[in-house]
Amino acid sequence: MAPDRAPTPAAPAEKLRAPGPGGGCLLLVDGHAYAYRAFHAIRSLSSPTGQPTNAIFGFLRMLGKMRAAVNPTHLAVVWDGGLAEERVAQHPEYKAQRPPMPVDLEAQLSGIADYLDAARIPSLCRKGVEADDWIATLARQAEAVDCRVVIASSDKDFMQLVTPRVGLLNPNDKSEIIWTDVEVRAKAGVAPGQIVDWLSLVGDSVDNIPGVPGVGPKTATELLERFGSVEHLYARLDEVSSERIRAKLRETQAVVRKNQQLIRLREDIAGDFTLADYRVAVPDAPRLIALFTGWGFRTMRQELEAELVGQRELF
Repeated sequence: MAPDRAPTPAAPAEKLRAPGPGGGCLLLVDGHAYAYRAFHAIRSLSSPTGQPTNAIFGFLRMLGKMRAAVNPTHLAVVWDGGLAEERVAQHPEYKAQRPPMPVDLEAQLSGIADYLDAARIPSLCRKGVEADDWIATLARQAEAVDCRVVIASSDKDFMQLVTPRVGLLNPNDKSEIIWTDVEVRAKAGVAPGQIVDWLSLVGDSVDNIPGVPGVGPKTATELLERFGSVEHLYARLDEVSSERIRAKLRETQAVVRKNQQLIRLREDIAGDFTLADYRVAVPDAPRLIALFTGWGFRTMRQELEAELVGQRELF
């Protein structure tokens, strides 16, 4: 379940339009991924009225840390609106093994939405659209108008989007650097443009996508290093030295082809997107203070109040 509000509308229209010359940096946050991460990282926290607040607190802290590290000029949090119908039609088992969202986490999503609304951070969610596809669309459109993009997520599917202007902020990487093609190659052994083929061979247990039996990450990397792509691999299948691997590849060719379609992110989600919609804005400070007070986040409230005092002293 996603937050029940999406402050930024998403009506069918053209591609992302820059309000003049391009530039800046757009930070795109994988909302559900960070909400889950926050929920499991902080086990016990509740408001003065006894409502769980661990996911809210963790999400806000992580978002603040990301913003400090990236210093974006533009920002949006993107949420899953359900599974893409075309992927489920191709593979009914797609993500079917995932357990339902914990009740205590689901109860806190509206609070996260309240915070984003008060902080004037666009929160994007549309029924039937996976966050990955929407993020991919925004990343490519922002890149096209010369805006740098940082995608905050641990989802390995996003490695396929990396270019000189699109990087990844992976919370599992303790170095906290923004991934480029160098880090993608270090992780998978292949270039970003080969990630779809690499995952199609290896499979993805998180999304319930089966790979080629006997072909693990190392073997997939070796195959793509030699043949370049799945297309060339199957065109030259007789050149695969291992008879066992060659046989498995032949048997699962249809699976690999289907995997490519499942794993390749869509970059054409329709929406009335303008870069200006995501520009970092001045938050509604009184409303944030009220939210922090209600949740019992005294330190966050004090930090915001001190910031407001500092701003008044400057002027």
